[in-house]
Amino acid sequence: MRQVVKVFGMVNCRAGFSRTPAVIDGCSDPIAEVFGDAGRGARSAVGMAELPFDIAVEIEAVVRVVPDAR
Repeated sequence: MRQVVKVFGMVNCRAGFSRTPAVIDGCSDPIAEVFGDAGRGARSAVGMAELPFDIAVEIEAVVRVVPDAR
């Protein structure tokens, strides 16, 4: 079993930019396409004034993986 529990995205942006969820869609949409309903966990998207090394986006994901019982 594989399940996405949570995706948290931080977007390096200027004050007033309010489309951070649309940016994080670039991560969460493909995950949902691959895993279906199991890829739709909780999600947060926030704008940050600065990220390390001047990166554009940072993603943190919590994924549950349970080995198949044999």
